[in-house]
Amino acid sequence: MAASPNVLVERLLARSGGTSFADDLGIDLRQDKPMGLFLWLVAANLSSARISADQALRAAKALKDAGLTTARHMADATWKARVVILNRNGYARFDEKTSRFLKDMADHCLAEYDGDLRKLRDAAGRDPAEERRRLKAFKGIGDVGVDIFFREEQIAWDEIYPFADKRSLRAADRLCLGADAETLARLVPKQRFPALLAALLKADFDKALDTVAKD
Repeated sequence: MAASPNVLVERLLARSGGTSFADDLGIDLRQDKPMGLFLWLVAANLSSARISADQALRAAKALKDAGLTTARHMADATWKARVVILNRNGYARFDEKTSRFLKDMADHCLAEYDGDLRKLRDAAGRDPAEERRRLKAFKGIGDVGVDIFFREEQIAWDEIYPFADKRSLRAADRLCLGADAETLARLVPKQRFPALLAALLKADFDKALDTVAKD
């Protein structure tokens, strides 16, 4: 007999430690504060490159640990300082381009939203389509980057919920947990939904979905 959806969800969450990617980075997006929002946008930018999720998270954490935690701090850092951090943390092929993206992103955040992405949300009228359009105005952020940002920020931005990116949904569908965000979201409380999506992705990255499915 196949495992029930509830059993599969608990296996996934136990395997991943029950944390979202933002949790792993040390960001509490539930607080909806400017620093956390900017750091998560940085992580979304880094994760958009053709690089592993672990490397992207490591680079984002290194930037955070170096104090580049706000748009102002990122903009004020030298190009070389950003390059060195990125180069040492898995971005040797992308360090120079990504350093420019991060500077442009910080400058745009300061110019348009005074460094506070909550103002982007307000300017968009809390409309997800308009939020997506405005986020894509940041250098290095395309639809994939917005999906990464939305996937975890929905914990605080109610208008996005429930949201799941295509790869998460493919993984969920393989486990017969549902092929759309609404169905998947019914399996956990809202506050655990980003962690469930992260658990699905981590299992997919590790090629462990079949293992999770086994009794």
